[in-house]
Amino acid sequence: MSKGAETESKGNDNDLDKQIEQLQKCNYINEGQVKNLCQNAMEILMEESNVQRVDPPVIICGDIHGQFYDLMELFKVGGQIPDQNYLFMGDFVDRGYYSVETFLLLLALKVRYPDRITLIRGNHESRQITQVYGFYEECMRKYGSVNVWRYCTDIFDYLSLSAIINDRIFCVHGGLSPSINTLDQIRLIDRKQEVPHDGAMCDLMWSDPEDIEAWGISPRGAGYLFGKSVVAQFCQTNKLEKICRAHQLVMEGYKHMFDDTVVTVWSAPNYCYRCGNVAAIMELDKDLNSSFKIFNAAPDEVRGVPEKKPPPEYFL
Repeated sequence: MSKGAETESKGNDNDLDKQIEQLQKCNYINEGQVKNLCQNAMEILMEESNVQRVDPPVIICGDIHGQFYDLMELFKVGGQIPDQNYLFMGDFVDRGYYSVETFLLLLALKVRYPDRITLIRGNHESRQITQVYGFYEECMRKYGSVNVWRYCTDIFDYLSLSAIINDRIFCVHGGLSPSINTLDQIRLIDRKQEVPHDGAMCDLMWSDPEDIEAWGISPRGAGYLFGKSVVAQFCQTNKLEKICRAHQLVMEGYKHMFDDTVVTVWSAPNYCYRCGNVAAIMELDKDLNSSFKIFNAAPDEVRGVPEKKPPPEYFL
């Protein structure tokens, strides 16, 4: 690196550090900064695989849904970036009051410390969904134009579809697909698009495990229900030990299924500010031993007063 480039990089890091500091106080950055941040993030994300490799130790997190102050609690419990390595399994936006600050903070941390945080796409990282469940309206209210929503939703198209830890633990937002038998098939998907209404990419973000043997119709209207034999076959074919996923509210914060081959992690405590659930993060050590940390919603006294009630009733 030339000396001039090094100076510029330091300057960029300083700017980014200031933006991270601002976002950590739940103060959103200006539209020009968002545009620049998204351009920088795109350059990093476009180099990542549909099945992004992640090295342990790592902390695995489920849905956040714009609950900014609860994300701050998560970092208190798990430790800060770059001291810890994090994998977030999607659904950063919608429903909570602070989707803008939540997503931009995670994105800024990704740009600043690209090897310390992995962001994969959830079913809410979608133009169509965010126009119904809050993020679009929040961007319009906070910025007065559609631009920031557009910058962010363009970034959604570049997020990885899944992650793999030491070739043994597969992480995905929703679950499996009848169209997919191997990880290589996931690697071949063209992810740079809006989430389709059906097909492999859709299924990865929308499917759920269920106490059935094989495949079932999902009540969500997208994706599938998948059972124990489907998981056993997928793990055997791909030499996996476990599938980690998010996507479903779990009152205890995490839930094992199918002899511990599937675990659901949920990281939005008191979901929608009324469900009364605890949240969890899953910690994997360097030998892939797992443990869970449970945390509660941030106390009322540290929360900002929201400008508006949460978006429509929807518990999918």
